[in-house]
Amino acid sequence: MKTVPIKRSIALQPLSREHHHGLLLCWKIRTGLKKGIDIDRIKKYSDWFFKNSLSTHFNIEEEFVFPLLGNEHELVKKALTDHRRLKRLFEDTTDIEKSLSLLEEELEKHIRFEERVLFPAIETIANEKELQLIMEIHSEDSTYEDWGDEFWK
Repeated sequence: MKTVPIKRSIALQPLSREHHHGLLLCWKIRTGLKKGIDIDRIKKYSDWFFKNSLSTHFNIEEEFVFPLLGNEHELVKKALTDHRRLKRLFEDTTDIEKSLSLLEEELEKHIRFEERVLFPAIETIANEKELQLIMEIHSEDSTYEDWGDEFWK
């Protein structure tokens, strides 16, 4: 079965590209864990990724994208709950290996949910003015390759 790429509104495309980088983070964590890489190396990268990309991404979604459906909408409630859970996993220092393992699983599920369910729902109700605002406030940042320790290779 051939997978057909999702046709995304131009206003949400930068967020979708950031989702791609989030999926790469999941793959990198998974690969590092499988290879037995020192947990601190993986944790440092995931912390860097959260600080330099994902925290801003979450903020943009929460402030400008999710309100298009309304914060009481069930899909938005799920996304906000996911964001809180993911933030806790990034911040957890008690059992880092377990947190990283859960993080890569839950982040991947969350991204798939947003891409396959939440964003399409938003695209059906958002008007051009609302989408234009998202385009104006959000520009992509290409900091993904600034990390020197490529433990996943």
